[in-house]
Amino acid sequence: MIEEHEFKKHTHEALTALQGDLVLAGDDYGFQSSLHGGAIAISFDRPPGKFTVVPDAATGQIKAMLGARSYKLDWDIVENTFVHTETGQTLKELVEQAISKHLKKDVEL
Repeated sequence: MIEEHEFKKHTHEALTALQGDLVLAGDDYGFQSSLHGGAIAISFDRPPGKFTVVPDAATGQIKAMLGARSYKLDWDIVENTFVHTETGQTLKELVEQAISKHLKKDVEL
């Protein structure tokens, strides 16, 4: 587990970058996202839905609740990003895949 100050730095950078990608894609694909209090909320009108991505300092992970599934991502020093250890997917890849599945069309972030 990484130290708390490193975790905060990495999560801030990761979530800020993801939010930037989400804002740009949201206009094209019809969803909204916001970054408040260190957490990202993604909401959909059609079909209705909500995803959340939050840091969990106690575990040193980012938790992504993407529809019916939730994922825990750990900091990967080699990849220099948060990665889902079971699949090897990055945070951005997981969110992109979940949005694509929810909207039933290919989404690129």
